[in-house]
Amino acid sequence: MRPSSRIPIYIFVALLIGLGLGLAYSWIISPVTYVDANPAILRSDFKDQYRVVIAASYASTHDLPRARARLELLSDTDPIGELSAQAQRMVAAGEPLENVQPLAQLATDLQQGFVSIPSTSTPFTNTNVINTQIVDTPFQESLPTETQIIEETTPLPTLSFEQTPLVPVTTNTPRPTFTPIPAPGAPFTLVGQDTICEPGTQSGLLQFILMDSRRRQVAGLEIIVTWSQGEDHFFTGFKPELGNGYADFVMEPDTIYSVRVVGGGALVPNISAPSCTDPNGVKYTGGLLLTFQQP
Repeated sequence: MRPSSRIPIYIFVALLIGLGLGLAYSWIISPVTYVDANPAILRSDFKDQYRVVIAASYASTHDLPRARARLELLSDTDPIGELSAQAQRMVAAGEPLENVQPLAQLATDLQQGFVSIPSTSTPFTNTNVINTQIVDTPFQESLPTETQIIEETTPLPTLSFEQTPLVPVTTNTPRPTFTPIPAPGAPFTLVGQDTICEPGTQSGLLQFILMDSRRRQVAGLEIIVTWSQGEDHFFTGFKPELGNGYADFVMEPDTIYSVRVVGGGALVPNISAPSCTDPNGVKYTGGLLLTFQQP
């Protein structure tokens, strides 16, 4: 073999050696380290954790603009839809309901543009300083050692004893007047049960609308649907584009269901998917719309 014919082989071997050295340097010797990275480049599971932390912080502070700014760091096309979708995934995975509700509440408040659960004011106490002055008495020598040390190290006024009583002072801060969350113990009653027979819609769809006494839809309310084979739990507010108090459930044909609103409301039994007929005489499974309202 002539020397000129070996040149391509040498070039190929050199390229392989260079590639191996480059990979070794970038993966082992000096790997890439991300510092202060943008949340938008996180993996999807880390983004879910980021949203959970944002929702938990919002549930504590009720700072809606700050929560919105934090969500914008993820660069989601539809932040409200991502919150609702994640809440539904958590419910389907069996996550505790108290972990799911902050996500649903944040999605609802972002949709309506204001805080629906105002933070509760906590009374605070304004304590005045107590001036305690020691009177020179013959019994001063019998004081405990700690008191004698304080007397030696702290300059105190003399020949008077004054004490200002502690007076709790509570400042009442005005809060927003809207409160869509129902008062504890206020029952929800079934005020409407409408059959939905619209060709092209999802068959067997059981829809819910929950409203307070002022006919405002309420998010974050748990609904339980039970049947002979099991039960399902879900919340209102997961689809804010359809209403803050909206929720739905898909019924199976020839199955009897019972519905209950958690936190107040009587059991509504004997719910089943209705049978509908289209203009051509073909039968299909329709849906129901149940409307609940506080008195």
